[in-house]
Amino acid sequence: MQSIASHNLKIYNSLSGKKEEFKTVANDHVGMYVCGPTVYSYVHLGNLRTFTSFDVIYRYLTHLGFKVRYVRNITDVGHLENDEDMGEDRISKKARIENLEPMEVVQKYTYDFHETIRKFNLLPPSIEPTATGHIIDQIDLIKKIIDKGIAYEVNGSVYFDVHKYNNSYNYGVLSNRNLEDLVHNTRSLDGQDDKKNPQDFALWKKADEKHIMKWDSPWSKGFPGWHIECTAMSNKYLGDLFDIHGGGIDLKFPHHECEIAQSNVCFGTNAAKYWVHANMLTLNGSKMSKSTNNNILPDEIFSSGSSLLSKTFSESSVKFFMLQAHYRSILDLSEEALKASEKGYNKIMDAISILEKFKDFSEDTDFDVIEWRKNCYEAMDDDFNTPILIANIFEAAKFINKINQSKAGISKEDWEVLNNSLNSFIFDIMGLQKQNLLNNENSKIDDVMEVILRLRDEARKNKDYILGDKIRDMLKNKGISINDSDKDSSFIID
Repeated sequence: MQSIASHNLKIYNSLSGKKEEFKTVANDHVGMYVCGPTVYSYVHLGNLRTFTSFDVIYRYLTHLGFKVRYVRNITDVGHLENDEDMGEDRISKKARIENLEPMEVVQKYTYDFHETIRKFNLLPPSIEPTATGHIIDQIDLIKKIIDKGIAYEVNGSVYFDVHKYNNSYNYGVLSNRNLEDLVHNTRSLDGQDDKKNPQDFALWKKADEKHIMKWDSPWSKGFPGWHIECTAMSNKYLGDLFDIHGGGIDLKFPHHECEIAQSNVCFGTNAAKYWVHANMLTLNGSKMSKSTNNNILPDEIFSSGSSLLSKTFSESSVKFFMLQAHYRSILDLSEEALKASEKGYNKIMDAISILEKFKDFSEDTDFDVIEWRKNCYEAMDDDFNTPILIANIFEAAKFINKINQSKAGISKEDWEVLNNSLNSFIFDIMGLQKQNLLNNENSKIDDVMEVILRLRDEARKNKDYILGDKIRDMLKNKGISINDSDKDSSFIID
Protein backbone atom coordinates (compact mmCIF):
# COMPACT_ATOMS: atom_id res chain seq x y z
CA MET A 1 0.00 0.00 0.00
CA GLN A 2 1.28 3.45 -0.93
CA SER A 3 1.25 6.61 1.16
CA ILE A 4 -1.58 8.92 0.10
CA ALA A 5 0.52 11.96 0.90
CA SER A 6 3.26 10.90 -1.54
CA HIS A 7 0.92 11.06 -4.54
CA ASN A 8 -0.39 14.07 -6.43
CA LEU A 9 -3.42 12.40 -7.98
CA LYS A 10 -5.21 14.38 -10.67
CA ILE A 11 -8.63 13.52 -12.08
CA TYR A 12 -10.35 14.94 -15.15
CA ASN A 13 -13.54 16.59 -13.90
CA SER A 14 -16.32 16.80 -16.49
CA LEU A 15 -17.83 19.59 -14.42
CA SER A 16 -14.87 21.91 -15.01
CA GLY A 17 -13.61 20.34 -18.23
CA LYS A 18 -10.05 19.96 -16.93
CA LYS A 19 -7.80 17.84 -14.73
CA GLU A 20 -7.95 18.79 -11.07
CA GLU A 21 -5.96 17.79 -8.02
CA PHE A 22 -7.94 15.18 -6.12
CA LYS A 23 -8.93 16.47 -2.71
CA THR A 24 -11.46 14.42 -0.79
CA VAL A 25 -14.46 15.74 1.09
CA ALA A 26 -13.33 13.81 4.19
CA ASN A 27 -9.69 12.99 4.91
CA ASP A 28 -8.58 9.60 3.57
CA HIS A 29 -12.18 8.63 2.75
CA VAL A 30 -13.68 8.50 -0.74
CA GLY A 31 -17.36 8.29 -1.61
CA MET A 32 -17.87 7.06 -5.19
CA TYR A 33 -21.19 6.49 -6.92
CA VAL A 34 -21.35 4.83 -10.35
CA CYS A 35 -24.54 4.41 -12.36
CA GLY A 36 -25.12 0.68 -12.75
CA PRO A 37 -27.07 -1.33 -15.33
CA THR A 38 -30.74 -1.25 -16.20
CA VAL A 39 -31.40 -4.97 -15.97
CA TYR A 40 -33.65 -5.67 -18.95
CA SER A 41 -31.03 -7.30 -21.19
CA TYR A 42 -27.67 -9.03 -21.15
CA VAL A 43 -24.74 -6.75 -20.34
CA HIS A 44 -22.63 -6.07 -23.45
CA LEU A 45 -18.94 -5.23 -23.87
CA GLY A 46 -19.66 -1.50 -24.07
CA ASN A 47 -21.20 -1.67 -20.60
CA LEU A 48 -18.25 -3.71 -19.40
CA ARG A 49 -15.78 -1.08 -20.54
CA THR A 50 -17.47 1.49 -18.28
CA PHE A 51 -17.51 -0.80 -15.25
CA THR A 52 -13.90 -1.86 -15.92
CA SER A 53 -12.81 1.80 -15.95
CA PHE A 54 -14.35 2.46 -12.55
CA ASP A 55 -13.09 -0.85 -11.18
CA VAL A 56 -9.53 0.34 -11.93
CA ILE A 57 -10.28 3.70 -10.27
CA TYR A 58 -11.68 1.89 -7.21
CA ARG A 59 -8.69 -0.46 -7.09
CA TYR A 60 -6.15 2.34 -7.42
CA LEU A 61 -7.73 4.55 -4.76
CA THR A 62 -7.79 1.57 -2.40
CA HIS A 63 -4.17 0.77 -3.30
CA LEU A 64 -3.17 4.33 -2.35
CA GLY A 65 -4.68 3.82 1.09
CA PHE A 66 -8.04 5.57 0.76
CA LYS A 67 -11.04 4.04 2.50
CA VAL A 68 -13.46 3.87 -0.41
CA ARG A 69 -17.23 3.44 -0.18
CA TYR A 70 -18.15 2.40 -3.70
CA VAL A 71 -21.87 2.51 -4.48
CA ARG A 72 -23.15 1.14 -7.78
CA ASN A 73 -26.89 0.85 -8.26
CA ILE A 74 -29.13 -1.62 -10.04
CA THR A 75 -31.95 0.02 -12.00
CA ASP A 76 -34.75 -2.50 -11.67
CA VAL A 77 -37.49 -0.03 -12.55
CA GLY A 78 -37.07 0.23 -16.30
CA HIS A 79 -36.95 3.84 -17.39
CA LEU A 80 -38.87 4.74 -20.51
CA GLU A 81 -37.59 3.74 -23.92
CA ASN A 82 -36.48 7.08 -25.32
CA ASP A 83 -35.71 8.77 -21.97
CA GLU A 84 -38.14 11.52 -22.96
CA ASP A 85 -40.82 10.42 -20.46
CA MET A 86 -42.61 8.57 -23.25
CA GLY A 87 -42.87 5.05 -24.58
CA GLU A 88 -42.90 1.80 -22.63
CA ASP A 89 -41.01 0.86 -19.49
CA ARG A 90 -38.07 -1.24 -20.74
CA ILE A 91 -38.37 -3.93 -18.07
CA SER A 92 -42.14 -4.20 -18.50
CA LYS A 93 -41.67 -4.42 -22.26
CA LYS A 94 -39.12 -7.25 -21.89
CA ALA A 95 -41.45 -9.02 -19.45
CA ARG A 96 -44.23 -8.88 -22.04
CA ILE A 97 -41.96 -10.14 -24.84
CA GLU A 98 -40.51 -13.00 -22.76
CA ASN A 99 -43.83 -13.77 -21.03
CA LEU A 100 -42.32 -13.24 -17.60
CA GLU A 101 -43.09 -11.20 -14.51
CA PRO A 102 -41.03 -7.97 -14.45
CA MET A 103 -39.13 -9.16 -11.39
CA GLU A 104 -38.27 -12.40 -13.20
CA VAL A 105 -36.68 -10.24 -15.91
CA VAL A 106 -34.83 -8.28 -13.22
CA GLN A 107 -33.58 -11.45 -11.52
CA LYS A 108 -32.49 -13.06 -14.80
CA TYR A 109 -30.43 -10.13 -16.05
CA THR A 110 -29.09 -9.10 -12.63
CA TYR A 111 -27.72 -12.64 -12.29
CA ASP A 112 -26.16 -12.35 -15.76
CA PHE A 113 -24.60 -9.02 -14.83
CA HIS A 114 -23.06 -10.38 -11.64
CA GLU A 115 -21.76 -13.51 -13.39
CA THR A 116 -20.21 -11.46 -16.18
CA ILE A 117 -18.40 -8.98 -13.95
CA ARG A 118 -17.19 -11.89 -11.80
CA LYS A 119 -15.68 -13.56 -14.89
CA PHE A 120 -14.16 -10.21 -15.83
CA ASN A 121 -12.65 -10.01 -12.32
CA LEU A 122 -14.31 -6.74 -11.33
CA LEU A 123 -14.55 -6.14 -7.60
CA PRO A 124 -18.05 -5.90 -6.10
CA PRO A 125 -19.09 -2.45 -4.85
CA SER A 126 -19.39 -1.69 -1.16
CA ILE A 127 -23.14 -1.19 -1.58
CA GLU A 128 -25.37 -2.20 -4.50
CA PRO A 129 -28.79 -0.60 -3.93
CA THR A 130 -31.81 -1.15 -6.15
CA ALA A 131 -34.27 1.45 -7.39
CA THR A 132 -37.27 -0.60 -6.21
CA GLY A 133 -35.76 -0.75 -2.72
CA HIS A 134 -35.74 3.05 -2.48
CA ILE A 135 -39.18 4.13 -3.72
CA ILE A 136 -39.96 5.88 -0.41
CA ASP A 137 -36.67 7.81 -0.57
CA GLN A 138 -37.49 8.93 -4.10
CA ILE A 139 -41.00 10.04 -3.12
CA ASP A 140 -39.54 12.06 -0.22
CA LEU A 141 -37.17 13.89 -2.59
CA ILE A 142 -39.98 14.62 -5.04
CA LYS A 143 -42.00 16.15 -2.20
CA LYS A 144 -39.01 18.33 -1.30
CA ILE A 145 -38.61 19.55 -4.90
CA ILE A 146 -42.35 20.37 -5.06
CA ASP A 147 -42.11 22.24 -1.76
CA LYS A 148 -39.22 24.30 -3.20
CA GLY A 149 -41.49 25.30 -6.07
CA ILE A 150 -39.34 23.63 -8.77
CA ALA A 151 -41.74 20.79 -9.61
CA TYR A 152 -45.43 20.58 -10.47
CA GLU A 153 -48.06 17.88 -10.61
CA VAL A 154 -50.35 17.34 -13.60
CA ASN A 155 -52.91 14.52 -13.84
CA GLY A 156 -51.04 12.34 -11.35
CA SER A 157 -47.58 12.87 -12.86
CA VAL A 158 -44.89 15.15 -11.42
CA TYR A 159 -42.39 17.10 -13.55
CA PHE A 160 -39.24 19.03 -12.73
CA ASP A 161 -39.57 22.63 -13.95
CA VAL A 162 -36.28 23.18 -15.80
CA HIS A 163 -37.02 26.82 -16.68
CA LYS A 164 -37.85 27.78 -13.09
CA TYR A 165 -34.73 25.95 -11.90
CA ASN A 166 -32.63 27.84 -14.45
CA ASN A 167 -33.69 31.16 -12.89
CA SER A 168 -31.53 30.35 -9.85
CA TYR A 169 -29.09 27.74 -11.16
CA ASN A 170 -27.42 26.81 -14.42
CA TYR A 171 -29.15 23.92 -16.16
CA GLY A 172 -26.42 22.70 -18.49
CA VAL A 173 -23.46 23.23 -16.14
CA LEU A 174 -22.20 19.67 -16.76
CA SER A 175 -22.95 19.19 -20.45
CA ASN A 176 -22.24 22.82 -21.42
CA ARG A 177 -25.67 23.11 -23.01
CA ASN A 178 -27.53 26.37 -23.04
CA LEU A 179 -31.22 26.19 -22.12
CA GLU A 180 -32.13 28.67 -24.85
CA ASP A 181 -30.46 26.40 -27.41
CA LEU A 182 -32.28 23.40 -26.00
CA VAL A 183 -35.58 25.25 -26.31
CA HIS A 184 -34.77 26.26 -29.88
CA ASN A 185 -33.81 22.71 -30.89
CA THR A 186 -36.67 20.91 -29.14
CA ARG A 187 -39.36 19.54 -31.39
CA SER A 188 -42.91 19.12 -30.16
CA LEU A 189 -43.71 15.55 -29.14
CA ASP A 190 -47.19 14.11 -28.96
CA GLY A 191 -48.12 12.91 -25.49
CA GLN A 192 -46.16 15.64 -23.68
CA ASP A 193 -49.10 18.02 -23.31
CA ASP A 194 -48.95 17.66 -19.52
CA LYS A 195 -45.57 19.36 -19.41
CA LYS A 196 -45.22 23.12 -19.16
CA ASN A 197 -42.09 22.89 -21.30
CA PRO A 198 -40.65 20.05 -23.43
CA GLN A 199 -37.37 20.30 -21.49
CA ASP A 200 -39.06 19.42 -18.17
CA PHE A 201 -38.45 15.85 -17.03
CA ALA A 202 -40.53 13.39 -15.09
CA LEU A 203 -40.01 12.82 -11.38
CA TRP A 204 -43.07 10.59 -11.09
CA LYS A 205 -45.27 9.06 -13.80
CA LYS A 206 -48.85 7.99 -13.35
CA ALA A 207 -49.21 4.38 -14.51
CA ASP A 208 -52.00 3.18 -16.74
CA GLU A 209 -54.04 0.12 -15.81
CA LYS A 210 -51.86 -2.25 -17.86
CA HIS A 211 -48.61 -1.10 -16.25
CA ILE A 212 -47.37 -3.81 -13.88
CA MET A 213 -44.62 -2.03 -11.94
CA LYS A 214 -46.37 0.70 -9.95
CA TRP A 215 -46.46 2.03 -6.41
CA ASP A 216 -48.69 4.25 -4.29
CA SER A 217 -47.68 7.90 -3.98
CA PRO A 218 -49.33 11.20 -2.93
CA TRP A 219 -50.00 11.94 -6.61
CA SER A 220 -51.05 8.64 -8.18
CA LYS A 221 -50.34 4.97 -8.40
CA GLY A 222 -47.29 5.06 -10.62
CA PHE A 223 -43.52 4.78 -10.82
CA PRO A 224 -40.50 7.10 -10.43
CA GLY A 225 -38.70 8.83 -13.26
CA TRP A 226 -35.25 7.65 -14.25
CA HIS A 227 -33.13 10.49 -12.82
CA ILE A 228 -34.55 10.69 -9.30
CA GLU A 229 -33.42 7.17 -8.32
CA CYS A 230 -29.70 7.96 -8.47
CA THR A 231 -30.11 11.20 -6.52
CA ALA A 232 -31.98 9.31 -3.81
CA MET A 233 -29.54 6.41 -3.54
CA SER A 234 -26.29 8.38 -3.85
CA ASN A 235 -27.46 10.83 -1.18
CA LYS A 236 -28.65 8.11 1.18
CA TYR A 237 -25.33 6.26 1.21
CA LEU A 238 -22.80 9.02 0.46
CA GLY A 239 -24.37 12.25 1.75
CA ASP A 240 -25.16 15.69 0.35
CA LEU A 241 -21.69 16.08 -1.20
CA PHE A 242 -19.41 13.16 -2.05
CA ASP A 243 -16.23 12.75 -4.07
CA ILE A 244 -16.80 10.97 -7.38
CA HIS A 245 -19.90 10.39 -9.49
CA GLY A 246 -19.19 8.18 -12.48
CA GLY A 247 -20.83 6.59 -15.48
CA GLY A 248 -20.70 6.24 -19.22
CA ILE A 249 -20.35 9.33 -21.40
CA ASP A 250 -23.86 8.71 -22.76
CA LEU A 251 -25.26 9.48 -19.28
CA LYS A 252 -23.76 12.95 -19.16
CA PHE A 253 -26.92 14.41 -20.68
CA PRO A 254 -29.67 14.23 -19.69
CA HIS A 255 -29.23 11.81 -16.78
CA HIS A 256 -26.33 13.35 -14.90
CA GLU A 257 -27.38 16.90 -15.76
CA CYS A 258 -30.76 16.17 -14.21
CA GLU A 259 -29.14 14.60 -11.16
CA ILE A 260 -27.17 17.78 -10.56
CA ALA A 261 -30.35 19.85 -10.87
CA GLN A 262 -32.22 17.66 -8.39
CA SER A 263 -29.32 17.70 -5.94
CA ASN A 264 -28.98 21.49 -6.10
CA VAL A 265 -32.65 21.89 -5.23
CA CYS A 266 -32.66 19.29 -2.46
CA PHE A 267 -29.22 19.70 -0.90
CA GLY A 268 -27.60 22.83 -2.34
CA THR A 269 -24.74 20.89 -3.96
CA ASN A 270 -23.77 19.43 -7.33
CA ALA A 271 -23.91 16.02 -5.59
CA ALA A 272 -20.24 15.20 -6.34
CA LYS A 273 -17.01 17.21 -6.49
CA TYR A 274 -15.72 15.22 -9.47
CA TRP A 275 -17.93 14.00 -12.30
CA VAL A 276 -16.08 11.29 -14.22
CA HIS A 277 -17.18 9.77 -17.53
CA ALA A 278 -15.88 6.72 -19.36
CA ASN A 279 -16.04 6.94 -23.13
CA MET A 280 -17.66 4.54 -25.54
CA LEU A 281 -16.56 1.20 -26.88
CA THR A 282 -17.67 1.29 -30.51
CA LEU A 283 -18.37 -1.50 -32.96
CA ASN A 284 -18.06 -0.85 -36.68
CA GLY A 285 -17.53 2.80 -35.80
CA SER A 286 -20.88 3.10 -34.00
CA LYS A 287 -21.80 3.17 -30.32
CA MET A 288 -22.57 -0.21 -28.78
CA SER A 289 -26.19 -0.22 -27.69
CA LYS A 290 -28.74 -2.73 -26.50
CA SER A 291 -31.58 -0.83 -28.14
CA THR A 292 -29.99 -0.89 -31.63
CA ASN A 293 -28.55 -4.43 -31.28
CA ASN A 294 -25.14 -3.05 -32.30
CA ASN A 295 -23.23 -4.93 -29.64
CA ILE A 296 -21.26 -8.04 -28.78
CA LEU A 297 -22.08 -9.97 -25.64
CA PRO A 298 -19.14 -11.05 -23.46
CA ASP A 299 -19.97 -14.73 -23.82
CA GLU A 300 -19.64 -14.42 -27.60
CA ILE A 301 -16.01 -13.40 -27.13
CA PHE A 302 -15.08 -15.47 -24.06
CA SER A 303 -16.52 -18.85 -24.99
CA SER A 304 -19.13 -19.39 -27.69
CA GLY A 305 -17.70 -17.25 -30.47
CA SER A 306 -19.27 -14.46 -32.53
CA SER A 307 -20.20 -14.21 -36.17
CA LEU A 308 -18.05 -11.07 -36.23
CA LEU A 309 -14.91 -12.82 -34.93
CA SER A 310 -13.06 -15.92 -36.13
CA LYS A 311 -11.88 -16.97 -32.65
CA THR A 312 -12.57 -16.50 -28.96
CA PHE A 313 -10.50 -14.45 -26.52
CA SER A 314 -9.89 -14.74 -22.78
CA GLU A 315 -11.43 -12.31 -20.33
CA SER A 316 -8.03 -10.87 -19.43
CA SER A 317 -7.07 -10.41 -23.10
CA VAL A 318 -10.26 -8.40 -23.68
CA LYS A 319 -9.74 -6.44 -20.48
CA PHE A 320 -6.13 -5.73 -21.48
CA PHE A 321 -7.42 -4.48 -24.85
CA MET A 322 -9.71 -2.03 -23.06
CA LEU A 323 -7.01 -0.79 -20.69
CA GLN A 324 -4.62 -0.06 -23.56
CA ALA A 325 -6.83 2.95 -24.30
CA HIS A 326 -7.43 5.76 -21.83
CA TYR A 327 -10.87 5.53 -20.23
CA ARG A 328 -11.83 8.92 -21.72
CA SER A 329 -10.94 7.86 -25.28
CA ILE A 330 -13.31 6.24 -27.76
CA LEU A 331 -12.17 2.66 -28.42
CA ASP A 332 -13.24 0.68 -31.49
CA LEU A 333 -13.51 -3.08 -31.25
CA SER A 334 -11.98 -5.18 -34.02
CA GLU A 335 -10.53 -8.66 -34.29
CA GLU A 336 -7.14 -7.26 -35.33
CA ALA A 337 -7.00 -5.07 -32.21
CA LEU A 338 -8.02 -7.98 -29.97
CA LYS A 339 -5.36 -10.24 -31.49
CA ALA A 340 -2.69 -7.58 -30.99
CA SER A 341 -3.76 -7.13 -27.36
CA GLU A 342 -3.77 -10.88 -26.81
CA LYS A 343 -0.17 -11.12 -28.05
CA GLY A 344 0.87 -8.19 -25.88
CA TYR A 345 -0.86 -9.67 -22.84
CA ASN A 346 0.82 -13.05 -23.45
CA LYS A 347 4.24 -11.37 -23.65
CA ILE A 348 3.68 -9.70 -20.29
CA MET A 349 2.44 -12.93 -18.71
CA ASP A 350 5.48 -14.79 -20.05
CA ALA A 351 7.74 -12.09 -18.59
CA ILE A 352 6.02 -12.42 -15.21
CA SER A 353 6.59 -16.19 -15.28
CA ILE A 354 10.28 -15.70 -16.16
CA LEU A 355 10.77 -13.13 -13.40
CA GLU A 356 9.08 -15.25 -10.72
CA LYS A 357 11.41 -18.19 -11.44
CA PHE A 358 14.57 -16.11 -11.86
CA LYS A 359 17.35 -16.82 -9.33
CA ASP A 360 20.62 -15.86 -11.08
CA PHE A 361 21.08 -12.47 -9.39
CA SER A 362 23.88 -9.97 -10.05
CA GLU A 363 25.66 -7.38 -7.97
CA ASP A 364 24.22 -4.54 -10.06
CA THR A 365 21.05 -3.95 -12.08
CA ASP A 366 21.07 -2.78 -15.69
CA PHE A 367 17.67 -1.12 -15.24
CA ASP A 368 16.56 1.73 -12.98
CA VAL A 369 13.77 -0.13 -11.16
CA ILE A 370 13.01 2.72 -8.73
CA GLU A 371 12.65 5.27 -11.54
CA TRP A 372 10.54 2.77 -13.49
CA ARG A 373 8.17 2.29 -10.55
CA LYS A 374 7.96 6.07 -10.10
CA ASN A 375 6.97 6.43 -13.77
CA CYS A 376 4.25 3.79 -13.35
CA TYR A 377 2.73 5.65 -10.42
CA GLU A 378 2.98 8.98 -12.23
CA ALA A 379 0.95 7.46 -15.08
CA MET A 380 -1.81 6.34 -12.73
CA ASP A 381 -1.69 9.64 -10.83
CA ASP A 382 -2.33 11.41 -14.13
CA ASP A 383 -6.05 10.64 -14.42
CA PHE A 384 -5.58 6.85 -14.21
CA ASN A 385 -3.57 6.65 -17.44
CA THR A 386 -3.46 2.88 -17.98
CA PRO A 387 -2.00 3.12 -21.55
CA ILE A 388 1.12 4.82 -20.19
CA LEU A 389 1.24 2.33 -17.31
CA ILE A 390 1.10 -0.55 -19.81
CA ALA A 391 3.84 1.04 -21.94
CA ASN A 392 6.04 1.08 -18.83
CA ILE A 393 5.16 -2.56 -18.12
CA PHE A 394 6.23 -3.50 -21.67
CA GLU A 395 9.51 -1.74 -20.99
CA ALA A 396 10.00 -3.92 -17.90
CA ALA A 397 9.09 -7.04 -19.90
CA LYS A 398 11.78 -6.18 -22.45
CA PHE A 399 14.33 -5.95 -19.63
CA ILE A 400 13.15 -9.26 -18.15
CA ASN A 401 13.72 -10.96 -21.50
CA LYS A 402 17.24 -9.52 -21.55
CA ILE A 403 18.11 -10.91 -18.11
CA ASN A 404 16.61 -14.26 -19.17
CA GLN A 405 19.01 -14.27 -22.13
CA SER A 406 21.92 -13.25 -19.86
CA LYS A 407 22.18 -9.94 -21.71
CA ALA A 408 21.49 -7.92 -18.53
CA GLY A 409 21.68 -8.36 -14.77
CA ILE A 410 19.47 -7.66 -11.76
CA SER A 411 20.22 -7.60 -8.04
CA LYS A 412 18.05 -9.51 -5.57
CA GLU A 413 16.85 -6.23 -4.00
CA ASP A 414 15.77 -4.80 -7.36
CA TRP A 415 14.26 -8.15 -8.34
CA GLU A 416 11.98 -7.97 -5.29
CA VAL A 417 10.92 -4.40 -6.09
CA LEU A 418 10.27 -5.22 -9.74
CA ASN A 419 8.43 -8.46 -9.02
CA ASN A 420 6.22 -6.94 -6.30
CA SER A 421 5.52 -3.81 -8.35
CA LEU A 422 4.56 -5.76 -11.48
CA ASN A 423 2.18 -7.90 -9.45
CA SER A 424 0.64 -4.80 -7.89
CA PHE A 425 0.15 -2.93 -11.18
CA ILE A 426 -1.01 -5.90 -13.26
CA PHE A 427 -3.12 -7.91 -10.84
CA ASP A 428 -4.10 -5.61 -7.97
CA ILE A 429 -4.64 -2.32 -9.83
CA MET A 430 -5.61 -3.36 -13.37
CA GLY A 431 -7.35 -6.49 -12.12
CA LEU A 432 -5.97 -8.89 -14.71
CA GLN A 433 -6.35 -12.49 -13.59
CA LYS A 434 -3.31 -14.19 -12.15
CA GLN A 435 -4.76 -17.64 -12.67
CA ASN A 436 -4.63 -16.90 -16.39
CA LEU A 437 -0.82 -16.80 -16.40
CA LEU A 438 0.02 -18.11 -19.84
CA ASN A 439 2.90 -20.36 -20.71
CA ASN A 440 4.56 -20.89 -24.02
CA GLU A 441 2.58 -24.10 -24.56
CA ASN A 442 -0.72 -22.24 -25.13
CA SER A 443 0.74 -19.80 -27.61
CA LYS A 444 2.60 -22.63 -29.39
CA ILE A 445 -0.69 -24.53 -29.84
CA ASP A 446 -2.18 -21.46 -31.50
CA ASP A 447 0.88 -21.14 -33.74
CA VAL A 448 0.73 -24.83 -34.77
CA MET A 449 -2.99 -24.61 -35.51
CA GLU A 450 -2.40 -21.47 -37.57
CA VAL A 451 0.11 -23.41 -39.71
CA ILE A 452 -2.27 -26.37 -40.11
CA LEU A 453 -5.19 -24.13 -41.10
CA ARG A 454 -3.03 -22.25 -43.57
CA LEU A 455 -1.96 -25.52 -45.23
CA ARG A 456 -5.59 -26.63 -45.41
CA ASP A 457 -6.66 -23.31 -46.92
CA GLU A 458 -3.96 -23.68 -49.55
CA ALA A 459 -5.13 -27.22 -50.32
CA ARG A 460 -8.69 -25.97 -50.81
CA LYS A 461 -7.54 -23.12 -53.04
CA ASN A 462 -5.60 -25.66 -55.13
CA LYS A 463 -8.79 -27.76 -55.29
CA ASP A 464 -7.11 -30.60 -53.40
CA TYR A 465 -10.33 -31.35 -51.56
CA ILE A 466 -9.23 -34.84 -50.53
CA LEU A 467 -6.33 -33.44 -48.48
CA GLY A 468 -8.48 -30.59 -47.13
CA ASP A 469 -11.20 -32.97 -45.97
CA LYS A 470 -8.62 -35.35 -44.51
CA ILE A 471 -7.12 -32.56 -42.35
CA ARG A 472 -10.61 -31.51 -41.23
CA ASP A 473 -11.63 -35.09 -40.31
CA MET A 474 -8.38 -35.82 -38.46
CA LEU A 475 -8.77 -32.66 -36.38
CA LYS A 476 -12.43 -33.47 -35.70
CA ASN A 477 -11.40 -36.88 -34.31
CA LYS A 478 -9.19 -34.96 -31.86
CA GLY A 479 -12.10 -32.76 -30.76
CA ILE A 480 -11.18 -29.73 -32.88
CA SER A 481 -13.85 -28.31 -35.19
CA ILE A 482 -13.01 -26.11 -38.17
CA ASN A 483 -15.12 -23.11 -39.17
CA ASP A 484 -14.78 -22.34 -42.87
CA SER A 485 -15.41 -18.87 -44.26
CA ASP A 486 -14.97 -17.24 -47.65
CA LYS A 487 -11.58 -15.93 -46.53
CA ASP A 488 -9.96 -18.09 -43.87
CA SER A 489 -10.55 -21.06 -41.60
CA SER A 490 -10.63 -20.94 -37.80
CA PHE A 491 -10.83 -23.62 -35.13
CA ILE A 492 -12.85 -24.30 -31.99
CA ILE A 493 -11.76 -26.90 -29.41
CA ASP A 494 -14.90 -28.85 -28.53
